[in-house]
Order: sequence, then C-alpha cells, then structure tokens
Amino acid sequence: MNDTLVVIPTYNEIENIDDLVHHVMRLPAPIDLLIVDDSSPDGTAEAVRKLQLAYPDRLHLEVRQGKLGLGTAYIHGFKWALARHYAYICEMDADFSHNPDDLVRLRKACAEDGNDLAIGSRYIQGVNVVNWPMSRVLMSYFAGYYVRFVTGMRIMDPTAGFKCYKRVVLETIELDKIKFVGYAFQIEMKFKTWRKKFKIKEVPIIFTDRTRGKSKMSVSIFREAFFGVMQMKIRSWFWR
Repeated sequence: MNDTLVVIPTYNEIENIDDLVHHVMRLPAPIDLLIVDDSSPDGTAEAVRKLQLAYPDRLHLEVRQGKLGLGTAYIHGFKWALARHYAYICEMDADFSHNPDDLVRLRKACAEDGNDLAIGSRYIQGVNVVNWPMSRVLMSYFAGYYVRFVTGMRIMDPTAGFKCYKRVVLETIELDKIKFVGYAFQIEMKFKTWRKKFKIKEVPIIFTDRTRGKSKMSVSIFREAFFGVMQMKIRSWFWR
C-alpha cells in the first residue's frame, strides 16, 4: 500500500475512466486510487473492475446503490482511506478537468512543504480556466468573492474540487456532520479546515472543461452553494 490515496467519484464516466486510471497509475508518486461509483448505468464500474486486473493492489472500487451525491461519495471515500491508514488523501474529478499530473504537486505541498490542505486553485494566479464560456468564468470567480465576503476565508478558489488533505484534517473534521452534497460541500470542507486553523496552501493549476461525457452541474447544485454559504456561516456562530 502506498501512502497517498486519490478518491474519484464517478457517475457515467465510461468515456474517461480508462485513460484517467492509466494516467494516475503512471505518475511518479506513491499513489493509490479509489473509484466511488454511484451504480453508473453506462458500465463505469465494470470498466474499473477490468482495470483492477492490471493494478490489483493500487486500484480500488466502491459501488454505491443509486446516485447519492458528490459530497457523500467523497465522505465515503475519506472514511475508506482513514480506515486503511493513508497519510494523504486527495480528491479530483473524473473528467480530466483536473490534470492528473498536478496530483504530484498537491501531494508535495502536504508531504514535503508542511501544509495540511493543498488546493488546486484556478484563481490564485489570475484566471486559469480553459474552454468555459465567459458567463461561467464570471459566475465562478464572483462566487469565490461572495464566499470570502461571507465566511472571512482568504481562499481564492473556495469551490475547488481538486485537493490533498493530510489525514489529521479528515480525522479532526467531523465528517458525519458535513451538511452539503454539491459545490457547497467543497466550501464547507474548506471552511471547517480553516476554522480548525490548519495550514492551507493554494497551488496554481490550469482547469480545462471536460471534452468527453456530460457535466453534472445543475441549478439545484448552484442554489445549494449560494444559500448554503450563509447557512454555514450562521451555524458556525454556534460551533464550539
């Protein structure tokens, strides 16, 4: 077993999963991979099982019954990783919007540079987004401004879903009390990490919109993030 686990939730990612797994497995870092699949009807889990024949000790699969949400998939993966004593736990998307090569830099930020959470940030050095329409770039950028204003965090990319945690962060945060499942989940995890005074580092990345498969973004996910930030801030007044 390696010291780092990458958790990747999937739902209908058959067009990306083969290339993604092979890419991660070839990285020059001690990385294992856990796919958390929500019973994809397109056969994503079956494809992962075939890939496990090539990577029997490094590629793992958890299949959940039904589409249960991004946040709960990550929580499932985090608990799986903690039970197996991984030192560093990463998360990323399955659609190549996150470059797997950047996992090496995120891991280094925690394993060698002394940070507790490393965030693959689209906005720490300008705006590094490829193939998004300007409307979505602006929505994402100003969402970050809104989150910083409400929460007080100084994180430039609070909705980022490309991260590496030291295990102590996930052990300290009460994972069963995480409320949100969409993009608000990403904000809530960073907010609780920041409130616990862990050391956070934003690592610049280039984010490229998916070219294969279908985006999971929806109005309900955006609404949860917008209103959830205020709810989260109000609840924090009563946290010990």
